[in-house]
Amino acid sequence: MAAGRKARDVDLLDALDALDPAPFDGEAWRVVREGRDPLQGYPAGARWDPPGGFDVLYTTLDPDGARAEIFFHLMRAPVFPSRTVYLSHTIRVQTRKTLRLADMSALAALKVDTARYSELDYTRTQAIADAAHFLGFDGLLVPSARWECRNLIIFMDRIDPNDDLAVSASEPVDWQAWRTRQSARDDTGR
Repeated sequence: MAAGRKARDVDLLDALDALDPAPFDGEAWRVVREGRDPLQGYPAGARWDPPGGFDVLYTTLDPDGARAEIFFHLMRAPVFPSRTVYLSHTIRVQTRKTLRLADMSALAALKVDTARYSELDYTRTQAIADAAHFLGFDGLLVPSARWECRNLIIFMDRIDPNDDLAVSASEPVDWQAWRTRQSARDDTGR
């Protein structure tokens, strides 16, 4: 075992190993700062990638879900970065062995505290991702913590970025217009 690495939870490994992987073939969205490669993964230590683990690519199956994910993090900054340009990218994705945990009940069965899922405590979700990666899955399809949609988390070392990922469209994000639209949506409940 590597220094500083905890042993994997055997019960979690057994639970995930009992699930059948499924391919994904479709579109996903990702919002990144202008100039950043939208197909570049990174080991950020976020919800679904343990610190120092493996590179992941965070995408979502709804373009507004991708905006909501980034908007949440931008709003946490002391000052909203109004001059930085962000682009929403439509990405054609093909996976072969994705672990589908598509609703909160699937997460609860794996001992994720779903009442606190939107919080920034990633301990259990990182353990799930680490176990899934160890078992050979190429990604996760999971509920978004920020929007009513699913996120597709791709383990970059398990796919061929040249064949399995392709940006098909890109457009700038107008944060002011998006915030106005979301406020109106929240006010009407739709």
